[in-house]
Amino acid sequence: MEKQDWRKAYWKANVKYVLILLAIWFVVSYGMGILFVEPLNQFKMGGFPFGFWMAQQGSMYVFVILILIYVKLINRLDKKHNLK
Repeated sequence: MEKQDWRKAYWKANVKYVLILLAIWFVVSYGMGILFVEPLNQFKMGGFPFGFWMAQQGSMYVFVILILIYVKLINRLDKKHNLK
């Protein structure tokens, strides 16, 4: 593979990962915290309505988990392209 080819493949995979993870974060933070808050409030989490909890705490936890997933994906991508 030429120098430019692996760089394009690396960047394409990286952007794909970022877009997928941002879409998940959007669905969790905006969808669960705003759009679907009423149906989710039928359930309780730590004594609070689940929709409220997701808007206040859950989306932050999901964001941290997504960061960890991104790190794992990028480490795997680095190894695939012999960068580590």
